[in-house]
Amino acid sequence: MTSRVALVTGASSGIGTEVALALLERGYIVYGAARRVDRMDAIVARGGRALALDLTDERSIEACAAAILDEHGRLDVLVNNAGYGSYGAIEEVPLAEARRQFEVNLFGLARLTQLVLPVMRQQGSGHVFNVSSIGGKVFTPFGGWYHATKHALEGWSDALRMEVAPFGIHVVIIEPGAIKTEWGGIALGSMLATSSKGPYEAQARGFGKAFEQIEGSGSPPRVVAEAIVRALSARRPRTRYAMGAGARPALLARALLSDRAYDAVVRRLMGT
Repeated sequence: MTSRVALVTGASSGIGTEVALALLERGYIVYGAARRVDRMDAIVARGGRALALDLTDERSIEACAAAILDEHGRLDVLVNNAGYGSYGAIEEVPLAEARRQFEVNLFGLARLTQLVLPVMRQQGSGHVFNVSSIGGKVFTPFGGWYHATKHALEGWSDALRMEVAPFGIHVVIIEPGAIKTEWGGIALGSMLATSSKGPYEAQARGFGKAFEQIEGSGSPPRVVAEAIVRALSARRPRTRYAMGAGARPALLARALLSDRAYDAVVRRLMGT
């Protein structure tokens, strides 16, 4: 039987590392890809392979895809996990940073997917996992640009799912809630650097305290890896999997509450 090949982006820490290790445990040939190649030693030690990938660089994206397809001629699983949260008041986040957020969280991901879809079509099979967030369905103050990328990713993934289904390719959206990774510290740091002084100072400091508490109670990243493994073992995987601390309650609240009621709940929880 031909070994199944998987590519996991953002594999240098957190969710990406756990997904790569979980797939290795199940016999996949696994490539971890990230800017920080030196931080994928755990994956390499388990028999995986590490590739450099910068999702803001077209040549890096092309080289990553080519390295796998040239060696194996196939790709069975693509986990688009790489991404980050650039937080701060919408008025104060520089547009250059907003564009970079879209390059990493959407356009780079989309280009990598474009490059591997032809081989998946030829195989007549494949799984594309797009790691979104409950932030692709809900929203908070100071996360406007991040939420915009994840809301866009949700719609993009839905359209892609319909387009590639006739070729035997599954597109699955992963919607984590609070997960204990480096993501929270990066998002909070960018928010404080951007908006902790000036007209949004009071809101930003209240938000920061609540944000720290929420992220501190997050679930381990392994829960995301387990959801992806479940989807891979399903004959017909669900189109969306939500997991992690607060994910389902947040999505339920957004579905049931009016916009104004939801705003009020979030303001109270976030201290804004």
